[in-house]
Formats: sequence, C-alpha cells, structure tokens
Amino acid sequence: MNAPFPAGDAGSITRVAGIEVGHFTDTRRPTGCTVVMAREGAVAGVDVRGAAPGTRETDLLHPSNLVDKVHAIMLAGGSAWGLEAATGAVRWLEERGVGLDVAVGRLPIVPAAVLFDLLVGDMRIRPDAAAGYAACAAASGADPTEGNVGAGAGAVVGKVFGIQHAMKGGVGTASITVDGVTVGALIACNALGDVIDPDTGHVMAGARTDDGQGMRDTRRALLRGQPPQPLLAGTNTTIGVVATDAILTKVQAHRLAIAAHDGLARSINPVHTMSDGDTLFSLGTGRAGKSLGMMVLATMAAEATARATVRAVQAARSVTTADGLYLPAMADLRS
Repeated sequence: MNAPFPAGDAGSITRVAGIEVGHFTDTRRPTGCTVVMAREGAVAGVDVRGAAPGTRETDLLHPSNLVDKVHAIMLAGGSAWGLEAATGAVRWLEERGVGLDVAVGRLPIVPAAVLFDLLVGDMRIRPDAAAGYAACAAASGADPTEGNVGAGAGAVVGKVFGIQHAMKGGVGTASITVDGVTVGALIACNALGDVIDPDTGHVMAGARTDDGQGMRDTRRALLRGQPPQPLLAGTNTTIGVVATDAILTKVQAHRLAIAAHDGLARSINPVHTMSDGDTLFSLGTGRAGKSLGMMVLATMAAEATARATVRAVQAARSVTTADGLYLPAMADLRS
C-alpha cells in the first residue's frame, strides 16, 4: 500500500480555526479511524441520508435537544464494531479536562459514524477504543493526510456490480474561505456509487468495465437495464464532517449538515442508497466572530464537501489484500 499524500492547494478542514484532525491507521489490514476535534467545543448538527447508518450520539444533536456543543466527531471503519473508537476519544479528552461540565467532572461529547470496510482483509481486525485514543493523540492543526488513512484506509467505491469491479476510496479534505470565514470538509468515501467530477460529470472512480481498464458509469449502466449484483445492506457508506469558524446556532448547524449532503449528491452517483449509511456532521467553532449568512455558508459547505469527496479518490492508492482482492486507484487507471 503506497503512502498517501498531504492536502495541498485544496485546503483542508483544519484551516477552520479551532479544528484538529488525527488518524489511526491499522497496519494489519486496511482499516482505521479519524477524529475531528474541537477541544473548546463546537456547536454541532448532523444529517443522515443513507438508509443503513451506523451512528452514536446523533439524537442529542437534534435542534430541539439540550446539548448544543460537542468536543469531537469520530469517523471509523469496522462497521458497527468501529463505534467503539469513540470510547477511546472520550477517555483521551477526559484525561485532559475537556468536556461538558456536569458538576462532578467533565463529560466529553463525541458523536460518531462508521463505514463498512469488512470485505477488505481480515474482518476480525477493526478499530477499537485504543484506536480512537491513538487518533486523538495524533491530532493536530496541520493539514491532514489524505487517501488510504484513518477511516478511509479500507474504503472502496463503485460496488454496484460487485467488489471485484470496484476501486479504492479514501479520506479527502478541502476548504473555502470567503470574507474571512472558512468552511472545510473531511470525507471518508466508501460509496456504493461512482465518484463524479462535479464540474464536468466525468466518472473519476467507481465501477470498472469487465476488462478492469475503464469506467462502467454506474448511472448509465443501470439506466440501460444492466442489473446490479445482490447487495448486502450497509456494506458501503460515506461519512464526514463539515466545519466552519462562523458563528452558528444549533438550528443553523443542522441546516449546514443538510446542505453539505448536496455536495455528496454532486460528487457521488448513485448516492444515499438503501445500502449506504451516508452521514454528515457539522461543527461551528465561532472563531471568526461573525457569520456570512446561511445562503453563503450553505453554498460553501456543499462545495467543500464535493471537493473533499473528489480528493478522497484522487489521493487513494491501490490495495491488494491477502486473499487476492485487487482494488486499483484512480491514478492507476489514468497511468
């Protein structure tokens, strides 16, 4: 597995003041977890669009519920088992006095979402509390590494016609700054569908043709009547975080998460399927001291999410598992 590379000119979610990111990547098989941390707390929201989600602590983010700030978001591979990584983040933050004041101590609030990567290598190896703790220990404000790292280490895209025709997904990040306010996104792309260039509609990565050398174009193949392979529900999922340093209310944070899904819809097709658990969180640190209004912020969120999704496949590198599954990357098919 080749080393991934840094974010570069696309920006990153850590360009948002108050946000840190850390990865844990398991060396035994492609899997891991990624933490997006806001130690000082951030107003948060969430929107779940996929029909097969794996999540933790999402109900508290509903605008009508009490807690309005979180201290980290955990994204992990390993399907439902990977939710345990959030426990490690809670422990790491508690040890450092970070959390909601509950009179007798500080309780870190760490919602989480997982993706299904159990078909890539030994499924008995998955992120646990120790992995989540290690991701927090690695967190910093530097541009995060992208590609085959953290929650995207075992990510795969384009599985509608079988994983043998799929390609490697990964983690991507991007950011946009307008008038002193930044919106950034970090996406772990493990989509059932193809990843699309949102500007041209060109298929960048996804289901390959039978010879493995070209793009099948899942949307057009399905519309031509080509039947998909039988799918196990929940064996996919794109998860991520969109963050801003603008001042947000909890209701606005919820709306920002909703808008961010428009970025997924521009860059993944098909998206939000019955076999995906697509979940996006939003964070508002307020560090910019102002807001540009929801029209501009929502536009920025969708754009940053689309760009981060594209970065996830641009940064990915090919993987061959011990049992012979070969997952080429976008770079391999273009070479």
